[in-house]
This record gives sequence, C-alpha cells and structure tokens, in this order.
Amino acid sequence: MTTRPSQSLFEAFQATTTTSTTPPPPPPSIEAIDPAAYTKPFIDFISNNPTVYHAVNHFEHRLDSAGFSKLSERDTWDLKLGGKYYFNRNSSGLIAFKIGKGYKPGNGAVIIAAHIDALTAKVKPISSKPVKNGFQQVGVAQYGGALNQTWWDRDLSIGGRVFVKDSKGKIHEKLVRLDWPVARIPTIAPHFGLRAEGQSNQETRMVPIIGLDNSDLESKDYPLAGVNSFIAAHPPSLVKAIAGELSISDYSTIINWDLEMYDSQPAQLGGLNKEFIFAGRVDDKLCSFAALEALIADTSDTTSGTISIAGLFDDEEVGSKLRQGANSNFLPSTIERIIESFADKSSTSTNLLYQTYANSFMVSADVCHAYNPNYDDVYLKDHTPRLNVGVAVSFDSNAHMTTDGVSSTIFNRIAEKSGSQVQVFQIRNDSRSGGTVGPMLSSKTGIRAIDAGIPQLSMHSIRATTGSLDPGLGVKLFKGVYEHFHAVDQEFV
Repeated sequence: MTTRPSQSLFEAFQATTTTSTTPPPPPPSIEAIDPAAYTKPFIDFISNNPTVYHAVNHFEHRLDSAGFSKLSERDTWDLKLGGKYYFNRNSSGLIAFKIGKGYKPGNGAVIIAAHIDALTAKVKPISSKPVKNGFQQVGVAQYGGALNQTWWDRDLSIGGRVFVKDSKGKIHEKLVRLDWPVARIPTIAPHFGLRAEGQSNQETRMVPIIGLDNSDLESKDYPLAGVNSFIAAHPPSLVKAIAGELSISDYSTIINWDLEMYDSQPAQLGGLNKEFIFAGRVDDKLCSFAALEALIADTSDTTSGTISIAGLFDDEEVGSKLRQGANSNFLPSTIERIIESFADKSSTSTNLLYQTYANSFMVSADVCHAYNPNYDDVYLKDHTPRLNVGVAVSFDSNAHMTTDGVSSTIFNRIAEKSGSQVQVFQIRNDSRSGGTVGPMLSSKTGIRAIDAGIPQLSMHSIRATTGSLDPGLGVKLFKGVYEHFHAVDQEFV
C-alpha cells in the first residue's frame, strides 16, 4: 500500500504550473527529510527546465542560494576545508561538492552520480525543409531512443541555448524556450491501409510540422536570404520565434545554437489520490534532482573527513563518450584537483589519488523499471519495484550494473540508518538490460559502487510516470548516503 502525501501539500498546487524560467523556491530546510516536501519543487523543476541547459542553469541557482561557490576549470582552484563548490562543463554537465572540515588527502569521497540528459530530438545543423503543400517542417535528429512512437501526436516545443554576438563582437550564451506548442508529428488515419499502419521511418515519416506557409501561391522571395549562412539554413519562422523570445531584432547576430524538442505539457499530479507524477524527461532528471537536493540537505560536512560529490553527467543516452559525459575525465579530474589543493607538495599525488578511490563509495543513480500491472509476465517474481516505496537497487549478472555483494551490503546498512526502504530489480534472462554510468566510472577509478535508482513507468517514452513521493524518497536515502557512509565503512574489516 502506498502512502498518500499530506493533503495540505496539494491544496497549494491547484493552479496551473508556471512556465517561468525562474527556479522554484527551495524545499523546506529540515533535518529529517519529509518526502512530500519535494513533490511540488520537482514538478516545478521538470516543467520549467525542459532542456539539459535549463536543468544545469536551475541547479546552479539552487547551489548559489545554498551557499556554494562557482568554480571554473580554466582557473586555479583555491579550496578550503568546509567549503562548498560547483562547476559546469559545456553548460550541460555539472559537478558539485563539499569538503568536510575534517578532510585529509587520501580520505574517501562519497559520490552520487546521475545523468541529466534525456531522450530528445535535436534541431539539425541545416534544418530547413521544402514547404510541402503549405506545410512548414523542421529537420530534427533523434538523440538516443527519441522519435519513437510515443512522439506522435504530442504537443512539442523547442528550447536550448543560443549564441549571440553583441555590438562589441563578444559572444554570449543565452537560454531560450518557446513556452507554447510549436510543433507536432502527425499520424495518418488507418484508412490509408498498410502503408499508413506500417513504417515509422524516423527520417521521412517523423518530420515535425511547425506552421503553414502558402507564400508559394504569391511567389514571395525567401524572407531571410542573405542574412547569414547559419540563419539561412533554418526555417524563417523558427528563426523569428527564437529571436522574438530573446528580443533580438538583428537576426545576423545569431551565430549558432543548440536546440532540441520537448513535450510542452507541464508535469502534473495524477491518480485519484494524486499519488502519481505524470511528466516528460523523468529519465533522468528525477535522480539528478534527488542527488543535488540531497547534497544541499546533507549536514555532515561540518564534521566529516570525506568529500561529498554530486555528479550530473550529460550524454548517457548516447554512450557518455563526450567531454561532459561520465566516460570522460570529468569526475576523475575533479577528485584529483581537490586532492592537489590540500596535499603536501612533497606527497605523491598518484598515490593519494588511488588511496582516495579505494576509500570511496559511489551510487550510480539512474531510474529503474517500476512494476507495470499490464505486463506482469515480463518481470521476475519479487523483482517488481513499486512507486512511493523507495529507491530500488539494480542487479545484472552480465555487469551492465555495478552492484555487487560489497556495495549492496554497504547500501542496505545506510538505508537502515536513514530509515529508508530499499527495493530490488533484476531483468529476466530472456530480456535485455540497459546500461548506466556506474560500470564505466567504477572501472575507471576502482571505487566501490552500486546501481540504485528511483522507479518509473514508461521508460523511454516522451511521457512517464513516477510516484508523487518518489523524488523526496530519493532525496532522503541519498542524503543518508552522504551522512552515514563513513560510519558504515568502519564496520568492514
């Protein structure tokens, strides 16, 4: 039986979710985590930050308000005991960390690693398409497993970042989102026969429509010809909409962009007792949100001798191989620079680095498959995570997950100390397991690691479901990881 969040939480949530890009107010600052306190903040976060760039920007605002200092990889780091820091890479990946007041080089790090990217469709470098009988379309490319059948007949919008040159020739990066539905991938009626039922070719059958243009009937010239080569490669109506959102009158100042499509419907509560959250981009803004909020809520840094790290990585859905992905030097270089800031100059940094890895622990936090009652036969018995119960540990005998006996023992002891319930998931032998950032990070560093994430339904759909308490349950247990790992680690001989 699931627990219903307090009614008072939802009485305040009857109004339509705001579309402002201003980050929502932080959850209440409380020692004992109340999972219900994180329901509305998560809904606001997921609705107001549809792209990876918006999500990173949101988390930077949250960290600023919590007293963290922003670093740059291009500068020398002057770190202090008890300090709280963060930095981003490519504006699409973020690492935040706290240094315990009792930290010494060689001590361990406690890491929650999640991926912040989500399945999407990215606007192509040349996105203009010929107008077909009055229909304007935009060329997009699937990112990961996007442009699947769940993308048909959805209200889609476009957002991301735009690079704009000012009057002094300086280039600025600006966030943009069109906060109304601007695109749709229409299906065709079954009356057209097998051809209509059949092939969902992602290049030819799933090209979004973005408007109407009957100018061919009046023989008008191309409206943006000659502005610049970048802008001329995209539909004029899209350029105008983006420029309008940024109050840009001179289109030639737009020199590049990274735009993507997203489901424009806000996240919202669902179920007769409002026990669900229906939202897009749950995989994996959900665990990213829980990891970052847990780091902020953690109070162990006042006495701890460890480093507490939240790593939110981009590109997991496409292999994690880029510089902001988990399969890069993003995390290892961060840990090495922290050690270097405090190490005696006569010490061997390599020795301290690998000593740190050996003393560390990592949770690879990625959403896992909640039980779907319509597909009972595809689950292993008793490996059926429920919503609004707790984080689930994922096992895989073929090493797609990094969980083993050591890490699961540590994690279960932490859960006990945190007052959290842990569930278990493993795929059947006749099914295929997905992957996470856990194995690649653990194999690069040798850090003890576990795969444990928040359950959700409809993984890889444009619209998914999790429990209304699940964001807060994730915060509660991940906070416990930061606060209790050191004590649990002392139990091991």
